[in-house]
Amino acid sequence: MTQKAQEAYNHLVNKEYDKAFVLYSELAAQNDPVAHYYLGYLYFRGFGVTQDSQKAFAHYLEAATREVPLAQFDVALMLENGEGCDQNFSEAAFWYEEAAKRGNVEAFNNLAAMFKEGRGVHQDYQKAFILFKKAAIAGNASAQFNLGALYDLGLGCEEDKEKAIEWCRKAAYQGHQKAKDIIMRMQNEGKIVF
Repeated sequence: MTQKAQEAYNHLVNKEYDKAFVLYSELAAQNDPVAHYYLGYLYFRGFGVTQDSQKAFAHYLEAATREVPLAQFDVALMLENGEGCDQNFSEAAFWYEEAAKRGNVEAFNNLAAMFKEGRGVHQDYQKAFILFKKAAIAGNASAQFNLGALYDLGLGCEEDKEKAIEWCRKAAYQGHQKAKDIIMRMQNEGKIVF
């Protein structure tokens, strides 16, 4: 990290967004891909600048095409939601996959959801199962809940109610609200004991 990049990041951490914006703009003009990511972040949240989802998307996309994993995830999320760009599920799936290839656990979960629901990709419960499992093992509470749901219904795997409860319980322990509600309901009905 260059001295200017470190200084910009320090301003960001200290919530001196206007100073961070100036330095990241200078770095982006020098083609620094990480600077584009942080400019996207500032525009997306309206920190130090007027909030502008389209500018955020443009900066995130610039960073994503230059292999910044966080930017790849944010581009996918924006494409999936149609925020700052036209909604495009197949492009979202592409960028989730790129972020997942670089280890982004949330991207595994979101890509799995797309395969489960058939949004932007052909519906494939087995791929969804594999991706949810990878994210669940890495500790992603949403993926743990989703994996439990697949086990419960036998989608992409053998139906296994015990594994369904086990993964739902793991998600609940991490604060996943739907998982907590299900575990609480099952306890109240006497179906499971903690």
